[in-house]
Amino acid sequence: MSVVSTSVATAGGEIISSRRSAGVWKQVAKRLRGDALGMASLVVVLAFVLLSLFVALGWVASGWSVESAVPYAPPDFLGPDTSPALKIEQPTGPMLDLSSVDPLAPHYADIDKRAKELATAAKPKLLTLPFGADRSGRDVLLKAIKGSEVSIFVGLAAAVVATALGTFLGALAGFFGGIVGDVLEWFYNVFTAVPGILLIFAFAAVLGRGIGTVVVILGLTGWTSVYRLLRAEYIKHSTREYVLAAQAIGTSRATRMFVHILPNVSHVILVQMSLNVVFFIKAEVILSFLGLGVPIDSVSWGTMLNEAQAELILGKWWQLVAATVFMAVFVTAFSVLTDALRDALDPKLR
Repeated sequence: MSVVSTSVATAGGEIISSRRSAGVWKQVAKRLRGDALGMASLVVVLAFVLLSLFVALGWVASGWSVESAVPYAPPDFLGPDTSPALKIEQPTGPMLDLSSVDPLAPHYADIDKRAKELATAAKPKLLTLPFGADRSGRDVLLKAIKGSEVSIFVGLAAAVVATALGTFLGALAGFFGGIVGDVLEWFYNVFTAVPGILLIFAFAAVLGRGIGTVVVILGLTGWTSVYRLLRAEYIKHSTREYVLAAQAIGTSRATRMFVHILPNVSHVILVQMSLNVVFFIKAEVILSFLGLGVPIDSVSWGTMLNEAQAELILGKWWQLVAATVFMAVFVTAFSVLTDALRDALDPKLR
């Protein structure tokens, strides 16, 4: 354990040296800085979070829905699509006179001429894009960046909801025990008796689609792992000397639970929340892939994968690769960061 030395001069000129231990979080930060892989993953995670913030503010990827290219425009390194276009044969033979049944028929020629003039004046569609285009001509790279905002927000927000709920219920069950603990244990067993992914699907079918709905669904179904660990931690800490001393001087139960014990189990909460972020991002992707996640007017990595399954039949693979690469890089970096954080918070290494 690292210590900090200080020297104090008394009135008689005598120098007294004192040594005090460095704070727990300072030790954690020092060990984390010593982990090169953990610090690299932290940089990647922070870059994604900042990117998502810029997207939310409209500074980046604001034109993700603009159809700026031709449908299925390939990536730049593949060059323009040179496959022959489908030609529509023009009808031959005498044209029917429709003026007797359609009074607008004489004006159709002028309408077609005006439409051609507008099409000529419009900005030409791009033939290639850095990561290609989807079936509507939207930039796949901008969609992947916009999708990172939705997926990361869902993962972080749902992890906060699940962690807060699991911490509160775990604290109640572990600190009070008795009938309160029995009721919460029954509640916990009901949720864990059903496979997690099926429970998520059940809530999604009832509550419908939407970003906020997905956050609520994942938060309500993902609190059990935090609850189980926090209940055990509170059972252990509620009989420690510092808690009994606080009780002896008359502190309230709420103070002992959330002022004395909670800071000493914060490392468990932090690690579990990090694990939940990764799990909830994967769950959001699955929900959106199955059509139960974010609405159709938005985009996430899951909706991109949903669209990509139809595009693969046509040999258009770039949207699948873009969504997969973005998701894999963030999830891998966050998982490595969680492992590094767990090692840094391990009390055996202090």
